[in-house]
Amino acid sequence: MTAPDATSPAGSDTPATSWRDSLAVYLQPRVLIVLFLGFSSGLPLALSGSTLLVWMREAGVDLKTIGLFALVGTPYTLKFLWAPLVDALHVPLFTHAFGRRRGWLLFSQLLLIVSILLLAMTDPASSPFYVALGALLVATTSSTQDIVVDAFRVESLPESEQAAGMAAYVAAYRIGMLVSTAGALFIVSGFESTGITRSSAWMWGYVVMAAMVLIGTITALLATEPEQSVRAEAATHEETAFTRVLHAAIGAFSEFLSRKDAIAALAFVVLFKFTDAFSGTMTAPFVIDLGFTRNDYAAIVKGVGLAATLIGGFAGGFVARRYSLANSLWIGGVVQALANLTFSWLAVLGTNQWALALAISAENFTSAIGTVIFVAYLSALCQNPLHTATQYALLTALAAVGRTYLSSGAGFVADSTGWPLFFVICVLVAIPSLALLTWLQKRGHFEALGPVRV
Repeated sequence: MTAPDATSPAGSDTPATSWRDSLAVYLQPRVLIVLFLGFSSGLPLALSGSTLLVWMREAGVDLKTIGLFALVGTPYTLKFLWAPLVDALHVPLFTHAFGRRRGWLLFSQLLLIVSILLLAMTDPASSPFYVALGALLVATTSSTQDIVVDAFRVESLPESEQAAGMAAYVAAYRIGMLVSTAGALFIVSGFESTGITRSSAWMWGYVVMAAMVLIGTITALLATEPEQSVRAEAATHEETAFTRVLHAAIGAFSEFLSRKDAIAALAFVVLFKFTDAFSGTMTAPFVIDLGFTRNDYAAIVKGVGLAATLIGGFAGGFVARRYSLANSLWIGGVVQALANLTFSWLAVLGTNQWALALAISAENFTSAIGTVIFVAYLSALCQNPLHTATQYALLTALAAVGRTYLSSGAGFVADSTGWPLFFVICVLVAIPSLALLTWLQKRGHFEALGPVRV
């Protein structure tokens, strides 16, 4: 999944606040709840993605099969289909005991823990089918949790705390991803150093990750049900479940598709981050194939990469404030594509930790710039407050199409071309999105959205 951000009208007048007030808002209980929920959302993504790919490569799974495992991210693509269900339906026992949003939160987290434990019990070397099934369950429960957390965040924070809540959420989301990538790999290495087999070390590493989900569970128990959710529940309690689902789904989709150039905009949403997704699918096996160790991958790819991502996020915010949305998308689209050439250079150079750190920093920094600007665009597309949650789920799901389906053939391309040429191809796959950007810009698409600010 891409990480979220916040938008506000560029010309809005807000009173100046002191540094003390600006920092104090991050200590508000509602913001702290959102922060820990951000960690819970970021944690499971890599467990069915990059971390799993390292496990599979170490188990001897071939590149073609690894590339096809991008398809297990299908639930992140299709989550908009059941987002109206999460909005409208009650979970037996959970909703009555904890409320509409908290009930779904606790239910999805319980299912997520079970799914990660089931994945931990599989063996990539002997049963890749069961690995795929376990990963698919993790992705499904994880994407369901994302739907609930997005709704909870929007409904629980007042306007004055939305920006701080989004910043806290994004930072914690990245930390959650770091824990399930670098943290998980270090944990696996630690278990392996005790003398147990590699397969058992991986199993216990995933068990520890399942236990980490309890951080989000405890957070949900400590939180209170958002007032907006309580009022919405009261307003629709006389409607049948079917009616509630129908209103949520039809209203969101029909309103969006009635806009000018809606299909082109949706195609652009699918393709903008494709250059990142195509190369990212093969980053883990590339690093391992080049001769780097698992700990090199954890420390450099995920450790140094996180720092570059956070700095890139600030840079993306500066770009979005300095330039128009269309021009910002041009900057983000071009730099995130060109950064893939650093991996071609690394493939030619060979095993060099400094070169790996430089390539990873360039890729993560530019990717974060593109992501921040892209999320600002997605947020601008969700203009109807009655359908924001479902529309945002639809857009983020479409954005995952590149990562899930279009990237599934990356392993075949890498196997046929070799690593240096593969990453050159990763640059070229950005061309369709930039062509669509040109077309939408000429059609006045971005002017119709109005001023957008990250």
